[in-house]
Amino acid sequence: MTKFDEATQAIRVDETTYDVCLDPGYSIAGMLNGGYLMAVMLRAVVDASPYDHPVSTAAQFLRSPRPGPARVRLERLKTGRTVAMTRATLMQDDTAYIETLVTTATLAGGPSEWTGEPAVAMPPVEECVALPEPKPESGMTFNAQVENLFDPPTIGWFTGSPSGRMESRAYFRMVEPQDPDPFILAMAVDALPPVVFSAGARGWSPTVELTWHLRALPAPGRLKVYGHGRLMRDGWFDEDVEVWDSEGNLVAQSRQLARLGRG
Repeated sequence: MTKFDEATQAIRVDETTYDVCLDPGYSIAGMLNGGYLMAVMLRAVVDASPYDHPVSTAAQFLRSPRPGPARVRLERLKTGRTVAMTRATLMQDDTAYIETLVTTATLAGGPSEWTGEPAVAMPPVEECVALPEPKPESGMTFNAQVENLFDPPTIGWFTGSPSGRMESRAYFRMVEPQDPDPFILAMAVDALPPVVFSAGARGWSPTVELTWHLRALPAPGRLKVYGHGRLMRDGWFDEDVEVWDSEGNLVAQSRQLARLGRG
């Protein structure tokens, strides 16, 4: 079992309840990463489902849970011949922190029947760069778990030269060697810095709602993660993310609505 598998483990209590332990190693500025939290919840949903893969997840982030013991409570909404639909709630001290609606199914694999335009070409891995290691007091423990190598123009904000476009692009993988799977994809769609940084905004930008779709099971190797936004207004912004695998397959898509950074 890898560190990530252990950090997202869900232990069955009964048909509708799973115990989890939220790992402090997945924090950003002291707040647990939303993709990590979705991965924890999806472990419980998939374990309880007759189907193998979380093909659609819609999450409402009500408040930020703290590291430590928590529970995932499930409500089966429908079980059909090809899909199951479940409501899953992350609880701490009898308080709901995240509400999700999850559709599970079993993906068979195989080639795409049709696909649109390919993703924007990324530079070779050796031409991409990592952000400097955060200071220990920053609460950025998430960076120690994943490796993001960024397309340099999309992190100009770090040196005071933002591109002026809502964008972020990076190669992504876990630091501990592990082939990507649907739970890693749940984290990958929320693993980039907020796209508003490239448009000149800064500060903590909490996700309010995030929906993501598993489109295919990923091939082994690094993932390419592309993020962009359409509008920043009235203290809100949107962020769309696509994740492509090492064989050029689109494997995940997401859209989130978030509050504009503060601080």
